[in-house]
Amino acid sequence: MNKFIKAAVLSVAAATVVLPTFGTAQAGDHDDAWAAGAVGLVTGTLIGGAIASQPQPRYYSEPVYVDPEPEYYEPRPVYRPVYQARPVYRRVAVESYGLEPWTPAWYRYCSQRYRSFDPDSGTFVGYDGRSHFCTAG
Repeated sequence: MNKFIKAAVLSVAAATVVLPTFGTAQAGDHDDAWAAGAVGLVTGTLIGGAIASQPQPRYYSEPVYVDPEPEYYEPRPVYRPVYQARPVYRRVAVESYGLEPWTPAWYRYCSQRYRSFDPDSGTFVGYDGRSHFCTAG
């Protein structure tokens, strides 16, 4: 309703500005000028009221999801026992086997027989996951 009153006041103000120009243009016939002014006032009021009473567009925005700030925690220290691989040495009775350890023939036999053979320590890794000394025989 407030918008309608504003539109009516503006229409009246516009009509008061326009009406004197009609009166000076036609000095002899004032009744036509007053009728034209009244028609303009009514027309302006109706058009202004129609424009002002239209519903205003409403703009809806989609909700925006904002991630909360992550909380960072320093991890607790994990203590694990340190295991060091030790070479496994076993006394081997040389006379019961055909090849003596650390000889070129022994190296050749062990590297051909065991894919995991380590020539530096003379051991290989067995199916049990442990290191075994290579015994040629």
